[in-house]
Amino acid sequence: MPADLAVIGLGPYGLPLAQAAVAAGIPTIGYATGPEAGSLSPAELRRMRSTGFRPSTDPAQLGRVRTAVICAPTPRGADGELDLGQVEAAARTLAERLRPHTTVILESPVLPGTTEDLLRPILERGSGLRAGRDFHLAYSPSRTDPGSRDHTPAPRVIGGLTPACTESAAAFYGRLTDKVVRARGLREAEAVRLLETNFRHVNIALVNEMAVVCHELGVDLWDVIRCAETKPFGFQAFRPGPGVGGHGVPQDLTGHASRGLRMVELAQQVNERMPHYVVQRAAALLNEHGKSARGARVLLLGVTYKADLADQQGAPAHEIAVRLMELGASVSYHDPHIPAWHVLDRPVPRADSLYEAAAAADLTLLLQPHRTYDLQGLSVKAQLLLDTRGVTPTGAAHRL
Repeated sequence: MPADLAVIGLGPYGLPLAQAAVAAGIPTIGYATGPEAGSLSPAELRRMRSTGFRPSTDPAQLGRVRTAVICAPTPRGADGELDLGQVEAAARTLAERLRPHTTVILESPVLPGTTEDLLRPILERGSGLRAGRDFHLAYSPSRTDPGSRDHTPAPRVIGGLTPACTESAAAFYGRLTDKVVRARGLREAEAVRLLETNFRHVNIALVNEMAVVCHELGVDLWDVIRCAETKPFGFQAFRPGPGVGGHGVPQDLTGHASRGLRMVELAQQVNERMPHYVVQRAAALLNEHGKSARGARVLLLGVTYKADLADQQGAPAHEIAVRLMELGASVSYHDPHIPAWHVLDRPVPRADSLYEAAAAADLTLLLQPHRTYDLQGLSVKAQLLLDTRGVTPTGAAHRL
């Protein structure tokens, strides 16, 4: 069966798109750009194959589709900037096979100007075709909520190089969602992703700072949030935690504009301090109960960046484990999604029986409340429990 769509990159952005496409009856090729191809379980792969999905490592397949969407990851590099290496590689591979009238869409998180200034020249040089004349070029920010039980497709924002590019991309996404929002152009669509990502990080930073201050003042922040979210306008509830993980990297635009986003830079500093604060609270709790962090048995529960996922991208659990080990603590972990975990190049002991491990540990740190955890039972079994997510019954544990 000929494919209508090629999804290039099957990581956190490409895989949800491929799943939505095959669910909509669109014959789809999934072209992996790295080891993320292994994120599909055999059962899921069989189900997707039965509805028109074909994983492929043959780049020739990319020249046989009507629409190609680049979803390669753009992690933060050592310099703090987005690493566009995988996007460039995907573009070069596609360019050599690009045919006239194809619609090319970028979904990877990038800064405004990337689609036109980086992607367009690569595609034009490699194909000999001209964007906006011989093929359509557009950007659409990926909108996925990993682990969400709500499978309603989110509205899609589209910005094209030309009005015709926008309409071609809108026609494709119109097959996946009931609502397509047209941006003025490429840069506006790219800036939508920037705003959405920074909005999350800035608001998490605000509530993380509130957590620190409220603890010092003896104020129950979780009750404050519960009351505040009853306001029907002008407020959206965010909750504190041990840090911010995930694939959405905040960007303050330093070096890309005449002035950076100072609030985003400050938010990054606040959020990056949270693992250190969690360890400080853990050590203080142990001291209050007559124990030292040195030699203490500390159990970490949930070491992924989000509940009910196997993804550890940017998870604060790693830094928390490192800091606890530096204090001399004996660290173990439990996570139903992570069968093995290494920190500082050595394996961290994995607890087989959750409640026995919590009963034996001097301190249990709840970092991610996976659905499989019986929080009431956990609060009873644990000798000392620090809940960084505010999900245990009131009074059953110490909260962040």
